[in-house]
Amino acid sequence: MTGPLHGVRVIELVGQGPGPYGAMILADLGADVIAVERPEVAARVQRTRLATNPMMRGKRSIALDLKSAGDIATLLELTDRADVFVDPFRPGVCERLGIGPDEVCRRNERMIYGRMTGWGQEGPLAHTAGHDIDYISLSGALHLIGSAGQPPTPPINLLGDFAGGGLVLAMGVASALVERFTSGKGQVIDAAMVDGAAMILGPFFSASTSGFWGERGTNHIDGGAHFYNVYETADHKWISVGAIEPQFYAELIDRLGVAQDALLSADK
Repeated sequence: MTGPLHGVRVIELVGQGPGPYGAMILADLGADVIAVERPEVAARVQRTRLATNPMMRGKRSIALDLKSAGDIATLLELTDRADVFVDPFRPGVCERLGIGPDEVCRRNERMIYGRMTGWGQEGPLAHTAGHDIDYISLSGALHLIGSAGQPPTPPINLLGDFAGGGLVLAMGVASALVERFTSGKGQVIDAAMVDGAAMILGPFFSASTSGFWGERGTNHIDGGAHFYNVYETADHKWISVGAIEPQFYAELIDRLGVAQDALLSADK
């Protein structure tokens, strides 16, 4: 069975985390993704890449030296016949290589040029290095995660790199493909992890300004309630409990075989 992006060709310059993840989503949706890797990287990992890196699933690959004029010419020929280009580098890198959006989109006006960075293409932080923890910190997401009265807890890089980065990039590319049916032209997608993380926080910003969200670790769904938390079991593993609704809470009490008053006292 073909996916909804069957017939769409993507040229992905392989970078870290969010770029490959966004391209993986496009491949999962049926796109023909060609991952462009550095020759030294391709030679070292080609045999084990598909087995060890799920973000290469559904992709083809080619080794090109982006410092070689001949390989840059080959890359541009590939983009001439493609629909999407994924740039995972800091602002200005692709321009210096001669494969920036002005050149690529001049040659192929239907090209959707996706750019994946931490801080975006413009602004005071655009050329600053960073990692997931930096992007979710500035967006405000990190402030929400952790226990009451304790420092914020750095999560794994799901929120910035993957949800706020790669997923948002894929959503932007897919939206641009739909828009192209109307305009007949491509566009540049500027996906920044700090922006994506802030977008995901929208409901929490609204809840906070409306007075429905308190300090970190004091709310129903952030570890501030005994009926929505994790607990260690007798065999030293962990169990999650999510019994917010009255009917599920009543069933929890019944199956635990304890009185509701006892649970409330323990929670306090």
